[in-house]
Amino acid sequence: MKKTAFLGLMLAILMPLCGYYIVKYYSKDAVHIPKHYLFEGIKTTETRGKITTDSIWHKIKGTQFVNQLGQKVTFDDLKGKIIVLDFFFTHCPTICPGLARNMKKLQDSFRQNDTIVQFISVSVDPERDSVPLLRKFADRYRANHDTWWFLTGDKQQIYDFGNHDIRANIFDPGIDTAFIHTENFFLIDTARHLRGIYNGFDTVALSQLARDVPTLMLERDKNSPSILRSFIPILPLIFIGIGMVFILVLILQRKPKNQIV
Repeated sequence: MKKTAFLGLMLAILMPLCGYYIVKYYSKDAVHIPKHYLFEGIKTTETRGKITTDSIWHKIKGTQFVNQLGQKVTFDDLKGKIIVLDFFFTHCPTICPGLARNMKKLQDSFRQNDTIVQFISVSVDPERDSVPLLRKFADRYRANHDTWWFLTGDKQQIYDFGNHDIRANIFDPGIDTAFIHTENFFLIDTARHLRGIYNGFDTVALSQLARDVPTLMLERDKNSPSILRSFIPILPLIFIGIGMVFILVLILQRKPKNQIV
């Protein structure tokens, strides 16, 4: 092989390979992935003599509620959906109306993609917040009843959900565990892990929340990787193969300088 052909072949191999690793290095932190909250422990598994560890995160249970349409619902009815949740009560004279307006803005921002996210407002005064009152409150803010639930139910279950499942008092220490009145919105992923806490009156935080919802939808379960992900380890070989074919075609297309007729 001539020197120029050899150099061309090396360039065809090295350039795509270097490009792959440069892109991989600089893109690994390019996307903001919402972190997990409520760490519970470490799981250790052994496969063929190899020990691996993984974090265990608190999973939010599927407590049963009743929505503003009188339907019994749980989180299990929302498989594959991201959840944005807050706490409120219909006769609240302070923060709840503002939170509802901002939740409405979020719902409107996902009007074209409303199948990926469910908005949920849980009443912390279920003894007064009947189904008709919830419906009236939802209509006041022109909520889409399919993608925004206003929930009531058994008071003890609701407070166990808020204090022990969502643990709202941890992220807002100023609230009374006997009356969950917080400005926070909570982001819950499709695996029912808590992935974000955002102040419902902070425009920067709400903008981040709107970006985090589709990001979580793109996140892949480690146990169920996409088909494309399986090609990542062999991408360098694919690039090398393309380069070799490219340079081989160039060599074959070159005509000899001195032909004997």
